[in-house]
Amino acid sequence: MMPPKPQNEFVAFVIEQMSFVHGLRVRAMFSGHGVYQDDCMFAIIVDEQLFFKADANVRTEFEAKDLKPYTYVTRGKLVAMQYFEAPPEVFDEIDEMRIWVNKALTVARRARKNKGLPFK
Repeated sequence: MMPPKPQNEFVAFVIEQMSFVHGLRVRAMFSGHGVYQDDCMFAIIVDEQLFFKADANVRTEFEAKDLKPYTYVTRGKLVAMQYFEAPPEVFDEIDEMRIWVNKALTVARRARKNKGLPFK
């Protein structure tokens, strides 16, 4: 089953690049989109930028590439989320997209498991 066609061209491009992900879906949220495999959110798209879910186990890999976390301001404070910029090479090399999607999915699944949430 194909995800519904999004209105945003960048979102459509990301969906095309991630077409290898079984159960891929994208859902509008706040000022962007959540990217899911079934019920497991592993990436976000905000302002035409892709961010992958990260944790302490993979954060250093993002930082080594000088990739920054997604941040926003609330109540006058800067908040950094556990989502980091996607490396630019993921848009040019499908193997790189697979590698980074798999890392993000591993992080997202681990987070769900740690919270005791079931998988569909």
